[in-house]
Amino acid sequence: MTPEQFLEFARPLPEPMLLIAGNGQLLAANPPFSKMLGLPRQLLQEKMLFEMVVDPADKVKQYLRACSSSREMVIGSLTFNANNGETCLCRCEGAVIRPRSPESPALILLRLKNKESASSRFTLLNKKIDELAKEIRQRQRAEEERAKLLVQEQKARVEAEKLNRLKDEFLSTVSHELRTPLNAILGWSNILRTSKVDAAKMHRALETIERNARSQAQLVDDLLDISRIITGKIRLNVQTVDLLPAIQAAIDTVRPAADAKNIRLQSVLDPAAGPVLGDSERLQQIVWNLLSNAIKFTPKQGRVQIGLQRINSHIEIVVADTGQGISAEFLPYVFERFRQADGSITRSFGGLGLGLAIVRQLVELHGGTVHAQSPGEGQGATFTVKLPLLAVGPTAIEPERVHPTVGDSVPFDCSSQLEGLRILIVDDDPDMRDLLAYTLEVCGAEVIAAASADEAISALTQSSPPIDILISDIGMPDEDGYALLRRVRALESNNKGRISAIALTAYARTQDRTAALLAGFQSHIAKPVEPAELIAVIANLTGRISGT
Repeated sequence: MTPEQFLEFARPLPEPMLLIAGNGQLLAANPPFSKMLGLPRQLLQEKMLFEMVVDPADKVKQYLRACSSSREMVIGSLTFNANNGETCLCRCEGAVIRPRSPESPALILLRLKNKESASSRFTLLNKKIDELAKEIRQRQRAEEERAKLLVQEQKARVEAEKLNRLKDEFLSTVSHELRTPLNAILGWSNILRTSKVDAAKMHRALETIERNARSQAQLVDDLLDISRIITGKIRLNVQTVDLLPAIQAAIDTVRPAADAKNIRLQSVLDPAAGPVLGDSERLQQIVWNLLSNAIKFTPKQGRVQIGLQRINSHIEIVVADTGQGISAEFLPYVFERFRQADGSITRSFGGLGLGLAIVRQLVELHGGTVHAQSPGEGQGATFTVKLPLLAVGPTAIEPERVHPTVGDSVPFDCSSQLEGLRILIVDDDPDMRDLLAYTLEVCGAEVIAAASADEAISALTQSSPPIDILISDIGMPDEDGYALLRRVRALESNNKGRISAIALTAYARTQDRTAALLAGFQSHIAKPVEPAELIAVIANLTGRISGT
């Protein structure tokens, strides 16, 4: 490389660069080197490197020899004298330029970096890097917080939607479960008060009223209990309790229900299990709820077993059945309030879904635990209550339970005669079918009763002469009232599919009425229904209004 070639290469570079012979003679320098020393480029030509530095000559010679003999870049440091009397410590990067021929001397290309300037730039760079890293960390934390808040908001929204859906389902279920027994009570009461019936019919009516009143009282008790639990107002009348009599009393209470389904009730009770501290009535309620639940979900000819035993420092009450069991998906939610494995209007079992929730809360108030096990659907279930031998709880007197009363009813009469009308009633509740049939027959109608959609379709297709009015419940097992009406409307023979239809249901919300009318029912009547109202609706649909 010639000095001219060097200058052409090094002139635009920002860093000081030198072209030096092996003996230290300066052959060329670029403008940044001249500026660093404060000397014109002409004065620097043919100067020796030893003259421009304050370093000892031996150090300079040793560095130049290292550069000449190495095939790699050699790092060193030299302190140059500036024209203003100051010195400049530079980092040196030297590399030998091999000659093209043996006659040409080796040249050394030297690049200089101001150490103080580099250190300052390095410090500034580090500061900038630290600031950038801090900003990145802050942004990452903000993004993580934003992501967490988004996940929490999504979970909260999903939970709110689930709770809102459960609330709607529960309110609908409460309406259905309360109105269904109330319908039978009010209907038969109204008939007994306003009509003459024989002794057998009166006995049957009173029996139906009592059975449905007890059912409704239990529903109200469950609602009151869960309300007290939620608000923290439930109190225990704590005393020493022998569990054996409490369990036996619960068994005696549920035995008629078990006998009605021919379910075997087996008990394995250890009389030496020992007493516990607790509320006798609430402990009996725990056992009663578990036994009632087992009997409810156990088919005919099944078996329900209850056991009592002491294990180490606690007492276990185990209720096992051979019923329909619990699916693995629903098992974690079996003790939650308002949760039911089947909450649809086609469910086969009634209830509010509160019994097991009340069991768990009462067991926990006694310092115990309860858990459920089931191999799966159709394979039965086992509930285990564990109570400590010494449970502590506050002593209080249970407040008197107040039951709601019903209002005045409309007198029952048959001013709108139904003579000659053939009416099909469809309801899975036998008490409801019985009440409707009696009410309509008293007014001269011919009644055909069906317990399911299949029975109703069979009656419609086989009936001759044709049926004039269809009265159907909405919430029924297997097929609901909407599905039944769709099947009815699909019938074509003799225009049987065009029969007038009334929805008589305990689903009494505004949206339930709208859904019934949109499904094709001509009228929607909420249970409990006044007999006079039902007769008036039928008469209106069939043109039997008095005076017309």
